[in-house]
Amino acid sequence: MSHDPSSPAPSHLTYPWKPPPPPEPATVRLRPHREPLGRHSDLRILRSAYRWQRRTATFTALGYFTVFLVLSAFAPHVMTRTIADGIPVGLLLALVQLPVTWLAIALYETTARHHVDPLADRLRKQATVEAKRGAAR
Repeated sequence: MSHDPSSPAPSHLTYPWKPPPPPEPATVRLRPHREPLGRHSDLRILRSAYRWQRRTATFTALGYFTVFLVLSAFAPHVMTRTIADGIPVGLLLALVQLPVTWLAIALYETTARHHVDPLADRLRKQATVEAKRGAAR
């Protein structure tokens, strides 16, 4: 079946009440001037700073407690030795656990305030700017 070019288009291909679809807009993909936020080196730096912060605080508290437990289990003669006014070393080391825990908390807060929080704030601001930029497009 051949189609004569002088004859009108078949009615099943075009409808007079339905306009043709608009042409697809030409998409121009602009290369972003910065890497996406998920791959940015600041995010890796933030992760490593937070990891260092957690490890420092954890090893401070758990390290001291582990030393206390090892001395209790394997060196009872050290733990039962008395210091001034008959206070055993084991009791003194147990009482020092509380200030060591406070020290670990202080280390955690200090490293957060000086290293982790500024990085997180900068990334948060950058993400907000990129989100506004993306919404404007």
